[in-house]
Amino acid sequence: MANSPAIRLGINVDHVATLRNARGGDRPDPVRAALAAIEAGADGITAHLREDRRHIRDADMARLKAEISKPLNFEMAATAEMQRIALATKPHAVCLVPERREELTTEGGLDVVGQHNALAPFIAKLNDAGIRVSLFISADERQIETAAKLRAPVIEIHTGAWCDAVVDGHREKADAEWRRIVAGVALAKSAGLEVHAGHGLDYATAETIAALPEIVELNIGYFMIGEALFVGIAETARAMRAAMERGRAALRARTA
Repeated sequence: MANSPAIRLGINVDHVATLRNARGGDRPDPVRAALAAIEAGADGITAHLREDRRHIRDADMARLKAEISKPLNFEMAATAEMQRIALATKPHAVCLVPERREELTTEGGLDVVGQHNALAPFIAKLNDAGIRVSLFISADERQIETAAKLRAPVIEIHTGAWCDAVVDGHREKADAEWRRIVAGVALAKSAGLEVHAGHGLDYATAETIAALPEIVELNIGYFMIGEALFVGIAETARAMRAAMERGRAALRARTA
């Protein structure tokens, strides 16, 4: 484990589009933000095309696919409309997420146990098109075991409850959520899944979770776009990369 695998940084540009849409028009441009993030070291770009188009628009997805040089991770609900757009766009990866119109942000993981029968053919169609499928799920044993049966090669662990507890200073809850994540990523790895993580991460929590050897990618958006208002997206990307590398360095030191 001394040569622990590198960890990738995916930057979500949804909330550049949120700011743009507050006034209409074309600025600020999420594609420009994506290009700046890549220039500063991002390994990929994530964008969530929601049913209500509250931030990212169809044209943004087409431009991202055409203009960025790194992998595009297309977050979407498991609907026929989104599947059609994904098959036309041909992103590197699709991350299936739960979605409700009334939520401010994604509130939990996808229920792959309850939706197994609907998800199996949905995922198979994306697999057949050469699109890598990820399932955004909680660190729950049944969800992880079911995900492994669905032929999606990747899961992304929803870290929101842990991050919220850390920020709010709820130590017992944070510790309990952290133990769930540690156990969940170990189970996922043993089941042959590639493990990503995201939601609510900041510099401190990204550094902490980067020390888990099973995790190979973090996808981070809202915090980074907020920080970018003050220091710019390039500096934010470099700072996040440094935080993640500190976590990986701690792993190497621990396992040397």
